[in-house]
Amino acid sequence: MKLAELQALYEQPFFDLIQQGRNAYLAHWSGGEVQLCTLLSIKTGGCSEDCGYCAQSSRYQTDVKAGKLMETAQILEVAQRARENGSTRFCMGAAWKGVREGDAKFEQVLGTIREVSKLGMEVCVTLGQLSTNEARKLKDAGVTAYNHNIDTSPEFYPEVVRTHTFQDRLNTIAAVQEAGMDVCCGGILGMGESVTDRLRMLEVLTGFDPAPESVPINCLMAMPGTPMESQPPVDIFELVRLIAVTRIVLPKAKVRLSAGRTRLSKEGQALCFFAGANSIFYGDKLLTAENPGVDEDRSLLEALDLVPQQPRAACLAGAS
Repeated sequence: MKLAELQALYEQPFFDLIQQGRNAYLAHWSGGEVQLCTLLSIKTGGCSEDCGYCAQSSRYQTDVKAGKLMETAQILEVAQRARENGSTRFCMGAAWKGVREGDAKFEQVLGTIREVSKLGMEVCVTLGQLSTNEARKLKDAGVTAYNHNIDTSPEFYPEVVRTHTFQDRLNTIAAVQEAGMDVCCGGILGMGESVTDRLRMLEVLTGFDPAPESVPINCLMAMPGTPMESQPPVDIFELVRLIAVTRIVLPKAKVRLSAGRTRLSKEGQALCFFAGANSIFYGDKLLTAENPGVDEDRSLLEALDLVPQQPRAACLAGAS
């Protein structure tokens, strides 16, 4: 979809827009289901990239300390607990620039994926840049989706990170698609970008073939010590508008409320669900930023008459 069309959608009267988002959602999804996802940082900190929003970059003085790659047994314990709490997707993130075939750490991650994939959940990883060879190995190990956000518009991207390019992101996404994994790709609001930048991001996402399976919408958590530490919180109505437009133009994608939910009121989250969000990261932590607790999320869903989405049949078939 072209930018002018996206702008016309976005600039509609607020209630007209969110009703359109709701209608698009109801046309493709069961009205009361929300996918619960758990995200675990399996390798925290020490990243060589200079992403201006990220406390895990080794270039900034933050409270995040570099850690070692978690062992498979540790990760499995968290994954099993996530499944017991209702998560149907388990995402593992490592603070790396990328992975390379034959690297010992990559081989360790592949072994972990093979074990986690036996639990009957969708398995998502975010490990940085990939070539087609690494992507195929991840697919063969049991990864169902690869997360690689484009973050913002191509034009604003150089203001966010300089150690890689927007095209580098697209190259990794192409490798993921070629390997046959689902693409989980979205962006971050509140980094100093304009509304046009946000809509340009959506323009890029709507051009993917196939379309993204899931679209995380993150609100910047301004982390002390990063270049973006002074950015103000995202306006809730701007967030809801973008979710509604995302739902309208990518009707079959899971639209996921991701980082920044701690700053949203229950009422704000309810508006997001109405406008078309149907997935959340839930649990105690979202990489290095706090995330609402399991009990708090369950209470919110119950109050809104929403229910956790059931696991995909293909994932259950692979469970031991």
